[in-house]
Amino acid sequence: MKVRGWLTAVLTIVLVVGLVVPAMASHVIKFGGQCDRTGATKVVGVEICPGLTDYVALVNKKGGVLGHKLEYTEIEHGYTVDRGVEAYERLKRDGAVAIFDYGTPIVYALTPRHMDDKIPGITPGFGRADSTDGTAWPFIFPMAATYWSQAGAGMQFIKDNGAKKGTKIAHIYYDNPAGREGIPIVEAVAKKEGYQLRLFAVPPPGVEMGPQVIDITRRFKADWVLGHLFGQAPAVSIKEFKRAGFPMNRFVSFVWGAGEANIEGAGWDVAQGYIGMQYSSTGRDLPVIREIAQKVYKDEGKEVPKYVGSVYYSRGVLNGAILAEGVRLAVQNHGLPVTGDKVRLGFEAIKNFDLQGFLPPMTVTAKDHEGGGWVRMYQVKGTEWVAITDWIRGYRDEVMTLVKQANKK
Repeated sequence: MKVRGWLTAVLTIVLVVGLVVPAMASHVIKFGGQCDRTGATKVVGVEICPGLTDYVALVNKKGGVLGHKLEYTEIEHGYTVDRGVEAYERLKRDGAVAIFDYGTPIVYALTPRHMDDKIPGITPGFGRADSTDGTAWPFIFPMAATYWSQAGAGMQFIKDNGAKKGTKIAHIYYDNPAGREGIPIVEAVAKKEGYQLRLFAVPPPGVEMGPQVIDITRRFKADWVLGHLFGQAPAVSIKEFKRAGFPMNRFVSFVWGAGEANIEGAGWDVAQGYIGMQYSSTGRDLPVIREIAQKVYKDEGKEVPKYVGSVYYSRGVLNGAILAEGVRLAVQNHGLPVTGDKVRLGFEAIKNFDLQGFLPPMTVTAKDHEGGGWVRMYQVKGTEWVAITDWIRGYRDEVMTLVKQANKK
């Protein structure tokens, strides 16, 4: 009787394990994000959001992450804070273990929720720059050059191209929390180098800036312009500065004024020489872009959209890749079920991740959620963006000092 009981127990365990293993193998891992396809930054959203979903589709076509399917939910928020908060809460209820937060104002509103709920949020190339320090903000991940790093790189490029004591630099920015984010570094560098700096705010939605451009070009007579504009504003600024006779090769833009859509809005002929920074490579010839075009579109009998391989689409691909890599490392290192805290640890285990040359090798740690803060300068030449520098950083000491100061408050 004892032997029979023991055999029954063993058979029961075998049957249970047999049921559990296939279930684990088909486990669905949920994450999500917000998107703006209708609001002030839709020129970005209509490309960056498909890039993210296409990358997730590619991963699933290749068997998912370690055999587990990814389920990504996108929610439209129109670049408004209240709808962004609603989107977050819905994604949390649906079981998302990580979230792509879209828009700096939304990131600030959602930060306390991420921290309380222990659900990591990624904010590549925007958001709150002080979250570079993961010990202060363990569930917020910039994962690309923050606005402070972009400001440092822009000022470094200007210095490397002839700026000296007394050089006049105009910083024109979109007057909201995102646009104002880079100001502290611009001011710190200008003071250090002895530049003459003036700040010029552009009220939302950024479609009128004639007075600011006249002030910059005729009254201040700037030698350089460092722009932090987005949405419709970059195209407007290019046309206005061109009309005023300002040389485009003295206009340097942060990352959200450096997409094809921005240049098309102004006209490629008008924008010749305009300089913009990128935190990922662009173009249809990159391995991951070619793979998406083939497996997500051509193999399905679909035409490859024009935007595949564009600047903003490529950034969406990077967003998807970061999320997938964090999930992969969470499963690999900590097992199922996947939780937000495990994904946080997964993000902090990313090492030398470059997606086949798609970005400078990214290493993320508990102390550095930015991954280094590298950018590359591109210039409008003909009808494309052409790289004119290697991956660079600027005034890293000033950036990290500001990060430490901000997190002491």
